[in-house]
Amino acid sequence: MFSNAIKKDNYGYLFIAPFFIIFFIFGFYPILYSLYLSFTNWNGLDAPAFVGFENYLRAFTDPVFFKSLFNTFFIWIISVIPQLTISLVLAVILTERYLKGKDFFRAVFFFPNIVTAASLGLLVSLMFDWKSGSVNQMLLSLGILNDAIDWKHNPLFMRLLVSAILFFQYFGYSMLIYIAGLQGISHEYSEAAQIDGASKVQIFFKITIPLLKPIILFQVITSLIGGVQIFDQPYMLTEGSGAPNDSTLTSVMYLYRTAFEQNKFGYGATLAFCLFLVIGILSIISFVVSYRKK
Repeated sequence: MFSNAIKKDNYGYLFIAPFFIIFFIFGFYPILYSLYLSFTNWNGLDAPAFVGFENYLRAFTDPVFFKSLFNTFFIWIISVIPQLTISLVLAVILTERYLKGKDFFRAVFFFPNIVTAASLGLLVSLMFDWKSGSVNQMLLSLGILNDAIDWKHNPLFMRLLVSAILFFQYFGYSMLIYIAGLQGISHEYSEAAQIDGASKVQIFFKITIPLLKPIILFQVITSLIGGVQIFDQPYMLTEGSGAPNDSTLTSVMYLYRTAFEQNKFGYGATLAFCLFLVIGILSIISFVVSYRKK
């Protein structure tokens, strides 16, 4: 009887086994193999040649890699600050109990998140094309411009354009996360504060923001992880070149170029683990800053 009970208790492992089998084959094993490749030189055809920490030393002195990191964080910061700020303001507005049509606006603001990143990058690339782009055509027809502008040869503008695409695509998602957090805050806090004479601004900064701290931290960390992996939008916008002068070359684009265009899979794996370290360090810093003891 006792042995049969033990066997029945173990039936649950049979149901979760497929997930772990698939994870170890298609998830954990590739990670370990990539870690091994990061210590080798491998072109995908010949046998990997072990080189120790040579690839990591190369990465720490690679100017293109550091430029791609700078581009990535510049684009991410310019995008994430308005994204998290405006989405929070919209979330507060769209959680007002007596606001009509709020469900419609929630759906409208979330809609860009449904569109694929590659599609948005291609669409914006066509809009800002020098010869046939709709932006130049509109400005010329309105008499604002005398000659067409080659938008894609301005490094700062291209970085800002990628940031704008990221903001447009993800601010609705951030808004919904904030709305979920706001709906978990009891109205009793704000009602008690109003009775004590607090204004809506004071309630927002003194009650709402502190109670939303875990949600804000979640938003920052997830946006950081996603921001470091920016690829589709700048790749489609510049046709994979990172133009002009590698000003929109992100870290993942450089990784892709190194591994899959130049067939340097060992160094590409090294860049991947360097990005993993960067994400891990910045995530830890975010936790420490958010939950430091006063």
